[in-house]
Amino acid sequence: MKILMITSEAVPFAKTGGLADAVPALADAIKRLGHDVRIIMPRYYRIDRNDMEQISDPLGVPMGEGEMWCGVFKTTLPGSDVPVYMLDRENLYGREGLYGPDGSSSWPDNALRYAFLSTAAFQLCRSLNWIPDILHLHDWQSAPAAWKLKTSERYRDFSNTASVLTVHNLGYQGIFPPGYLNVFPTGGAHYNAGEAILNGSLNFLAAGLNCADEITTVSPTYAREIFLSEFSEGLGEILSVRKDRITGILNGMDYGEWNPADDPALKPDNYNVKNLGGKTRLKTRLQKEMGLPTDPRIPLFGMITRLTGQKGVDLLTDIHGPALEHFRSGKAQLVVLGTGEIEYEEAFRTIGETFPDSCAVRIAFSGPFSRLIEAGSDFFLMPSRYEPCGLNQMYSLRYGTLPVVRRTGGLADTVTDLTADPRKGNGFVFDNPSGVELSDTVHRAIGFYSGKRPMSIAVKRAMKLCFDWKSSAKEYMRVYARALKRTHSR
Repeated sequence: MKILMITSEAVPFAKTGGLADAVPALADAIKRLGHDVRIIMPRYYRIDRNDMEQISDPLGVPMGEGEMWCGVFKTTLPGSDVPVYMLDRENLYGREGLYGPDGSSSWPDNALRYAFLSTAAFQLCRSLNWIPDILHLHDWQSAPAAWKLKTSERYRDFSNTASVLTVHNLGYQGIFPPGYLNVFPTGGAHYNAGEAILNGSLNFLAAGLNCADEITTVSPTYAREIFLSEFSEGLGEILSVRKDRITGILNGMDYGEWNPADDPALKPDNYNVKNLGGKTRLKTRLQKEMGLPTDPRIPLFGMITRLTGQKGVDLLTDIHGPALEHFRSGKAQLVVLGTGEIEYEEAFRTIGETFPDSCAVRIAFSGPFSRLIEAGSDFFLMPSRYEPCGLNQMYSLRYGTLPVVRRTGGLADTVTDLTADPRKGNGFVFDNPSGVELSDTVHRAIGFYSGKRPMSIAVKRAMKLCFDWKSSAKEYMRVYARALKRTHSR
């Protein structure tokens, strides 16, 4: 089967969140099943093109009433032979920041930037003389490709191509004034602008949800949650109509990439499930680096996150609130790493300055340092208001760091509460996004930490869990087959 994945980001080239981890890992897993998988994405400013192959002919892309051109560079995913094609157009992608200059704002021309990505994908396939069986679209940035396939491209060269849209986060939809519809090429016997308009605005994600042959979310629980008004983000009516096409498939993680036994960021203190000595030393290392007391009796909670409301960080930002109770009193330590909305960045800076002996905050993103937090912490905080899948809780389990999470989305699918199920538990779970419940759950974790033997057993149990991409890839293949069946039965 031939599959083209259209994405706005993919590691190691560009990343703002879990989408960038999921796309290349899934592509590689499907490739290993014997299929022809390729990826197309923008070449952002920081992606070095010197080590890439330039496709000789520029790509002409119909946009609006005319045509726009771009260069195309080709490389492969590291450690894999999955081809990655990058669209090179400086005025669209040659700037700092993928979606905006910072975590609180967006580029004003994002509609054009990602309409171009969705439209150029079809032109690239034509230029390569390679027509895929499946267009696999990821989030709002490429969702319009399903709309274009249904309303125009299917009546040209893509008559046997089906579309699958994966919603990594329903909260990000790509909403623009309706006039931006004119950035797309118009016309065609089946052209239907209404499928891209929701509540009077151009909505990229709605266009994809209305038109995709199959839809997936990144966990089974999230696939159920999105039908509730609390989680539907204003898309409930569309989702209800398309209910029979929606499947929840849990994201996997790369166990080769995330392995405490050989993670270079942890050297020389690597460890495994049979020898946890390195983890103890890494906790001390983390405490020293962040200026915290190196008392092994104090449990250390790590937090690596985008500082946004979705992640539940507001539960912690009140320095007098209940969620910080145990950290204020010095019964536990907190290390925070992240960037995001300015109000939360400032709030966490204040927390670090107010409680320097128990709370350490770094407003930044650092891959190697995030590995140290995953390994050196005893517990990992993820109090998300909603979490379609989440990867950090999986990384934490792999590194023997017990997650403290809200029961939502992929967190509910991967973390079992130790109080409710001591024999199978691997973390601590609370239900309602409140500071009081978070405080109570942190309190339970602190109490559990004091029991060395149960803590050791739970850590080892967590490290033995496996959420790999192989099983997820097989589920996607079944979704692809259903999408093709719908296409061929027309």
